[in-house]
Amino acid sequence: MLLLELAVLDAGSLPAAVAVAFTATAAAGAALAVCALIGSRRASAVPRTRVRTAIRDREHRTAFLPQRDPDASGRPRPRAPGRALLTAAA
Repeated sequence: MLLLELAVLDAGSLPAAVAVAFTATAAAGAALAVCALIGSRRASAVPRTRVRTAIRDREHRTAFLPQRDPDASGRPRPRAPGRALLTAAA
């Protein structure tokens, strides 16, 4: 409010359009804050068990299948690095 009063009192150096824009922005910000406050009070609390279950279910759905069982038959085992090839040793 203090900034608004200063802007209105010092109208000689501040164009009227800037003062109107400042007032509109302040009003929109106040309305947004009120809406956020009302919305946060109306939101129901979700039980922790539902949150854990949802996270666990999402992990099961998004698992990267080749990494589930690296020792399954047909999967090549990673090898340790060997000696450098002669063409790459230059």
